[in-house]
Amino acid sequence: MKGIVKHHEETVLKDLGGGNGRRILAWNEKMMLVEVEFEAGAEGAPHSHPHEQSSYVLSGKFRYTVEGESTELNPGDCIVVPGGLVHGTVCLEKGVLLDTFTPCRKDFL
Repeated sequence: MKGIVKHHEETVLKDLGGGNGRRILAWNEKMMLVEVEFEAGAEGAPHSHPHEQSSYVLSGKFRYTVEGESTELNPGDCIVVPGGLVHGTVCLEKGVLLDTFTPCRKDFL
């Protein structure tokens, strides 16, 4: 196979504390796919990074804030955040986000 294959059972859920867990699913130099689990009330604290990021809600409900503007996201909703903008989220109902970064977040590896 010419593609990069990662089976879910080969990945590890890293406890980030505060009701958050991160699972690196797949990556190469240009992109990264990450699953992030949240307990209700857990936060992804406001932060910024140079990477472009998209977040897709697999389950749960989230309040996502970018540069001070907030929106609620439900299963099937997504958001794209340009690099360099301050963004964060609060989990309103226990859930999972699927995040994609470009380029790869080497600080996660």
